[in-house]
Amino acid sequence: MQADLSVILPEIILSIYAMIALIGAVYTSKDKAAGLLVWVTAVIFGILGLWIMANGSSDRVTAFGGMFIDDGFARFAKVVILFSAAAVLVMGQEYMARRGILKFEYPILVALAAVGMMMMVSAGDLMAVYMGVELQSLALYVVASMRRDSVKSTEAGLKYFVLGALSSGLLLYGASLIYGFAGTTLFSGIIAAAEGGHAPIGLLFGLVFMISGLAFKVSAVPFHMWTPDVYEGAPTPVTAFFATAPKVAAMALFARVMHDAFGGVTGDWQQVVALLAVLSMFLGAVAAIGQSNIKRLMAYSSISHMGFALMGLASGTALGVQAMLIYMAIYVTMNIGVFAFILTMERDGAPVVDIAALNLYSKVQPGRAFAVLILMFSLAGVPPLLGFFGKLYVLRAAYDGGLAWLAVAGVIASVIGAFYYLRIVYYMYFGSEGAGLETGRSPVLWTLLMASAAIMVIGIINLFGVEAAAQAAAMTLVK
Repeated sequence: MQADLSVILPEIILSIYAMIALIGAVYTSKDKAAGLLVWVTAVIFGILGLWIMANGSSDRVTAFGGMFIDDGFARFAKVVILFSAAAVLVMGQEYMARRGILKFEYPILVALAAVGMMMMVSAGDLMAVYMGVELQSLALYVVASMRRDSVKSTEAGLKYFVLGALSSGLLLYGASLIYGFAGTTLFSGIIAAAEGGHAPIGLLFGLVFMISGLAFKVSAVPFHMWTPDVYEGAPTPVTAFFATAPKVAAMALFARVMHDAFGGVTGDWQQVVALLAVLSMFLGAVAAIGQSNIKRLMAYSSISHMGFALMGLASGTALGVQAMLIYMAIYVTMNIGVFAFILTMERDGAPVVDIAALNLYSKVQPGRAFAVLILMFSLAGVPPLLGFFGKLYVLRAAYDGGLAWLAVAGVIASVIGAFYYLRIVYYMYFGSEGAGLETGRSPVLWTLLMASAAIMVIGIINLFGVEAAAQAAAMTLVK
């Protein structure tokens, strides 16, 4: 028991912190402590991320009879989740405080969601999967509707809750079918039941339902319908959170289930994941073209990018998992920078989300405009920026995995998607005269925007060691 507890020590620390912070805030200064809680929570995220990095080994350790797995793959995902959650918490603090929506519950709910995400990426059992997914989801339902006096925010939370309940139902139904045909909920038992490359038909039905539930969590088409409305309606810092850490957790869980539980029948799920990838890439690329709201545009951008990440997973190889991990790390870094910029978009103290408001922004703020230009080019996959190498990895993985048609589709979708990223750049540098934007003075947002843009340029040298870490993580997952 002692050994089991030591394996889940980071999750225990974060859970205890969340409970102590909740009780402490309720019985003392409540919302007055919100700002302090945000910073303390972000610091704890950062310390835990560094601790997981420092204590990493190539060993695969299981706890609680195989229900919890600690390996290189889980550690890589946890580090990305914790660092991105810390960055998003810090950059949204001033925005929420100025608008009176910074409640003490916000950082605590984000901490509990992070515990759920860490549980998701380490799950070795179907029950552990559901526990992690629900702990994350229940916290996110609340933060989506954090702005209670806003109809759009309330609508976002309700839509997310209703459709999230549907996805949980699909996940549970799939899990029950898998349990019925495999006789166990452990991934190690499920992979044994599907040995020889021939899974029982009932097991495959369960797998399809599981994929449907997981596709909802990553906003893959056709389970994407909640994403634009929730991104638009939720407060912008919450939208930034949705676009980063939960996406990494959901993609890592997707890979974990596919390889740890169904790694012996890759051919049975490969085409399904490839179809989700191609639909997501094209719908995200085409639907974003007509958007005038930058948050909705980023929602469709997210759908398209999840398609590219799924392309790596669809290859069914260790290289594919490595490509997916690299892609998600780059994607999260780009999104943090873009949302740091969106949070500065104001006029008369009110947030602005209309893309047309960026007309000739480069004349007012040339430095910020150039940083956004770098991020938009990177999101579009323009060489030699880091976003290009992320796409190159997943395209190569798809081609090497025998899915050349998917790689070709990815190139076409990338070209289509480049239009709406370049349109933002066009507005900033060549747009027409109009009501401009106020320039936000937040040093935190400026730092994150510039750091994100700098990483897109400097990272091309050696990817800051992410490539080697992702390779080691993929090797621990794909046997």
